Amino acid sequence: MIIDTHTHVIATDTKKYPLAPLFGKQSDWSQAHPIDYPDMVKAEAEAGVDKAVLVQASSAYAFDNSYVADSVAAHPERFTGVFSIDVVAPDAPAKMKHWMSKGLTGMRIFTSGSTHAAQETFFAEEKAYPAWQFANDNDLSVCMQMRVVGLPLLEEKIIKRFPKVRILLDHFARAEAADGIPFPSAAPLWALSKYPNVYLKLTHRPIEQSVKGKSTPEAFLGKVVSEFGAGRICWGSNFPAAKEPLPELIEMARKALSFLSQADQNQIFHKTALALYPALAKK
Repeated sequence: MIIDTHTHVIATDTKKYPLAPLFGKQSDWSQAHPIDYPDMVKAEAEAGVDKAVLVQASSAYAFDNSYVADSVAAHPERFTGVFSIDVVAPDAPAKMKHWMSKGLTGMRIFTSGSTHAAQETFFAEEKAYPAWQFANDNDLSVCMQMRVVGLPLLEEKIIKRFPKVRILLDHFARAEAADGIPFPSAAPLWALSKYPNVYLKLTHRPIEQSVKGKSTPEAFLGKVVSEFGAGRICWGSNFPAAKEPLPELIEMARKALSFLSQADQNQIFHKTALALYPALAKK
């Protein structure tokens, strides 16, 4: 079984679903090769993916999660969804409740990425605490799109304060691996392994890092598994933001993880996803 925990859908109808990217810059991929949900269903099925998590494309829609919600509603047997909101807004908990009522079962906080190089810190402000508390009280997994430089702040202000919130670091927080064992540049990432509520999302980005410089997949990904355990790692394709077709992204991950036991591979390819998004197990 394969569950893809990181996909993005973009509507063809820009009147019903107008583009309004976060930080004012639309991502290149959402302009050059967008995928709507009917094509996503087809692509995932043809690639052998059983279920998928549709993650709000912040670089296309900011905090309007309507298309993700409508996509999940159209195919609840295959999809669940992750919404984004302004976590420092006074009505953040109300917005979270609203999108959860639409069938979305996770939240993503976009603090840095391909369209915004700076690492924002708003996620750790006191104004964001009500949103974190709501996630804590409602068993809501939270994806963090961020960089390694922001991890110490996440640890001090959020992880220690809200120890029950499952926090999922997209792309391993873009940790780099070229420096080789013991990967000192990723030290802020290793520091979080002692927190049982911190999870990692394995996409093409850390896999690409694992073959740079002095690193190998077995060295870098092996250390990740050793530090966090396969039970806190899940696979996501980042399709179609990634340049490669979905079957190639799956093969890339299978090859990179081939040194692991079959049990650990099964954990990463689908079992951890079910722990993060239990709704997928009910459909």
